[in-house]
Amino acid sequence: MTTLQLNAELYRAMGVIADDEGLMRKALKYIKKLAIKKNEQDETLIPKGEYLESLERGEEEFRQGKTFAMLPGESFSDFRKRIGR
Repeated sequence: MTTLQLNAELYRAMGVIADDEGLMRKALKYIKKLAIKKNEQDETLIPKGEYLESLERGEEEFRQGKTFAMLPGESFSDFRKRIGR
């Protein structure tokens, strides 16, 4: 079965239970568990704590004035070269 067919089948099945709040809650709970499990296996994601720490460091650097701005007419490539990244 293709992804498109699976998607259509999933929506058909949800349509059958759409009027039953209890069944919809169970389905949603299970789908969320599957999504969490998939995210845990995704090596491109960083842990939530690490991500939040990164945001906090960035905010602190911003408060300290450690920022860069693109110059008018400057390309993104030139900007990256200028700031050394």
